[in-house]
Amino acid sequence: MGIHSALEDRFAHLVLFDTETTGIDPAEEQIIEIGAVSVTNGVEDGSFNALVRLSGGKTLPPFITSLTGITAEQLERDGVEKADAAEEFSRLLTRENTLLVAYNAQFDLNFIYYFLQEQGRASCLRHLKFLDALTVYKDRRDYPHKLKDAIAAYGLEDAVQNSHRAVDDARAAAALLWAMAEERDDLLEYENLFGYHPKYGVSGKRISSVTYLPQSFRRGEPLYERVRRG
Repeated sequence: MGIHSALEDRFAHLVLFDTETTGIDPAEEQIIEIGAVSVTNGVEDGSFNALVRLSGGKTLPPFITSLTGITAEQLERDGVEKADAAEEFSRLLTRENTLLVAYNAQFDLNFIYYFLQEQGRASCLRHLKFLDALTVYKDRRDYPHKLKDAIAAYGLEDAVQNSHRAVDDARAAAALLWAMAEERDDLLEYENLFGYHPKYGVSGKRISSVTYLPQSFRRGEPLYERVRRG
């Protein structure tokens, strides 16, 4: 990763994660894959990736298979039980002074909260701080803002995979994070600060520790400057 960021001075550990799901409503849909990488002192020192079996009666929509390549047969054959996936993932979050990062973190955090809550493990999220790499990217580049667009904007195509598979996308988010830090090391300003689409509002449940502000498709003043002005 090759750069010392202020994030490393503030946090002992970074965990970057991604989920693949059966849909977009965390209260109704389910996680089918979780991927995460742990970074300490700028170096990946741990990872986790698991397919997760669906609950009885739940089916995998064909468009999700088309998007991710994950099939119902794979989930049944290679997937782990929810309790096992929750235990392994939450283990990454128990170290002190950890920052949890995702690209479009509001989506993934809502899903992971419901998932961990169902398994009695949501308490591991309480002490964490959060960073949304998408919010940072929107302050750096104009629309479009998909992860693949961010990868291309920072010339990371040969270094990472945006495969719509969880651990690949978590590693892609990690590479993007360090590229953005190298460009401008203001990532700490985005701690617990999420932008949202001004037309559609915040998706899912608001996280009590997070400040939410509308964020345009066009770059303007950094979101954190608006917080400073109150």
